[in-house]
Parts: sequence; structure tokens; C-alpha cells
Amino acid sequence: MLFLAISNPHPTRPSEVREQRKQYWPWAQDKLDRGIARFVFARPGRGAVALFDVDSNEALHRLLTEWAEMIPAEFDVYPLLDADAAVQFLNEG
Repeated sequence: MLFLAISNPHPTRPSEVREQRKQYWPWAQDKLDRGIARFVFARPGRGAVALFDVDSNEALHRLLTEWAEMIPAEFDVYPLLDADAAVQFLNEG
């Protein structure tokens, strides 16, 4: 299951969360290396966007909880279909 997650960090001074932000990138790289994330990008200013490929809503919940433990944030989450699945759906109907 694909989910696009966009973080909107709580408003704090960047200097106040610098050490937590340093933990984020190794965490994100681990998810990329394990195939749990397909991409992770920083947003200009604050926040990040990631495309997660997980088996369940519970797995997504676990990832977002880990992320928020490092950098408290609200998340916009969008479930996605890859192009092949979208075409297959159209061909079935």
C-alpha cells in the first residue's frame, strides 16, 4: 500500500530541534534501504515528504509515530495507487 506523507512540523525555532532533526535523516535512510520508503525529500523551510510502501495502516501508523517522536508534526497522508494498478482498475470496469 502506497501512502504519501507530508509533515508540517510544530512551530519552533529551528535551532531548538536541530539535534532531533539530525536523527531524522539516518532514520529515513534506513526506511529507504529497507524498501519501506520509496523516496524522502526535505521541503524548503520546514518539513519533509515521503512515499511509504507498507502492508497496513498499522505499519504506516508506526512510521508516523516514530517520525513524530523525533520531530513533532502534523501529517497530511494520501493513499495512492501506482499507475499499473490504476490502469488495471480502469480495464476491469
